[in-house]
Amino acid sequence: MAEATVVERMPIRIGDTILSACVDGYHPGIANKWGYVAGMALTALGRLGDWTGEQRFHEAVKRHMDVFIRDDGSIAGYTLEEYNLDHINKGKNLLRLWRTTGEARYRQAAELLVSQLIGQPRTDEGGFWHKKIYPFQMWLDGLYMSSPFMAEYAAAFGEPDWFDEAARQLLLIERRTRNPETGLLHHAYDESREQRWCDKETGRSRHVWGRAMGWYAMALVDALEFFPVRHPQRGQLMGIFERMANAIVRVQDQASGLWYQVMDCNGRQGNYLEASGSCMLTYALAKGIRLKYLAEIDREVVERAYEGIKKHFVTVDGEGVHLHGICHGAGLGGRKYRDGSYAYYISEQVVSDSLMGVAPLLLASMEMERLQAEGEGGHPQ
Repeated sequence: MAEATVVERMPIRIGDTILSACVDGYHPGIANKWGYVAGMALTALGRLGDWTGEQRFHEAVKRHMDVFIRDDGSIAGYTLEEYNLDHINKGKNLLRLWRTTGEARYRQAAELLVSQLIGQPRTDEGGFWHKKIYPFQMWLDGLYMSSPFMAEYAAAFGEPDWFDEAARQLLLIERRTRNPETGLLHHAYDESREQRWCDKETGRSRHVWGRAMGWYAMALVDALEFFPVRHPQRGQLMGIFERMANAIVRVQDQASGLWYQVMDCNGRQGNYLEASGSCMLTYALAKGIRLKYLAEIDREVVERAYEGIKKHFVTVDGEGVHLHGICHGAGLGGRKYRDGSYAYYISEQVVSDSLMGVAPLLLASMEMERLQAEGEGGHPQ
């Protein structure tokens, strides 16, 4: 995949590629349901609108959110009683819409999601269950879905208790999933030790899944952006981010600058360099460097990673930007039981152009452009 084919202003090209899939103004993968992947894609498009000043991206976000947000603030296709953290993620877009339009229904919809978080089932230590159907389980994925939303909600509406809750969740799962030998975080934690996928002593799942590390790294950096400087746990959150970032850098593939699907099994037969996790980690590290959260991570780390993404995963043609090498999905437990083994993680389907990878690519490309622009003291024209 020739790097020379990648055009300038990659973020705009990626955003336009996403919008080019719309039929009658609506993207089939975004307007089809109230889901977390669609939420991440809309968050990325909204930031693209902020960064470029091009209103068509903001208009696309509002158009797609309005499919679901009714006049009374209720959300089509959303069921609070599922207590599913994935359902919080799309709500991040509500907060910006409320700020920019002043329409009460967006705040009312955000309040509905807050009502879910108030009643979200918890571990005995106070950690949110990932879903009601996964009792006593915390997954790294859920921290991205919920913690930045809580922090932004706290900042938007002057409710500091939600900063405390976001910090509590981020710190608790880090303590319970971190492998002290590698510094990496395992995919999930089962407080009950009931699941076949967990270690019966630690409760941790067996392996470090690249995208789960990406979810958590993005959760930290996105939540921290809203924390007040004087919040008593802000420094601790930055400290665990620094420690984790160093662990991530230690397992970066030296030849490509990328990260593997199973990050604690580099070089093992069947393991492969994976696009979505690599994009998420590039985004989180680049943003951490830009915002001065990371003191000892060299900028060259993310520059090599981004070049690796463009070289190994990205192609560009007349239809736009394409991303390859994306793990379609991975989880733990469930009806069709996922045992968290190495064999399981490498058995999941690998696809191209899924928003699961394209949205993090857009976030990473913007963050790299911002990092370069701020280093040069300007804004790209």
